[in-house]
Amino acid sequence: MVLKVILVIAVAFLVYVFLFKKTREKEINKKDEMITDDMVECPTCKTYVSKKEAIVSNGKFYCSNECLLNK
Repeated sequence: MVLKVILVIAVAFLVYVFLFKKTREKEINKKDEMITDDMVECPTCKTYVSKKEAIVSNGKFYCSNECLLNK
């Protein structure tokens, strides 16, 4: 009796894994695609800042106006 219960649970688990494997893979791929921002180093203070938030001057990326003025 116990062996039958364990067998039913094992079969149900295997069915669950095979049916929902593609759904989990899609979720993982979506998370990987979301990370796309590059970090660049500020030449003045040597901290890293996102390219989207950086201030660009003469081809260099600065983290703030202070660093841009103190170059």
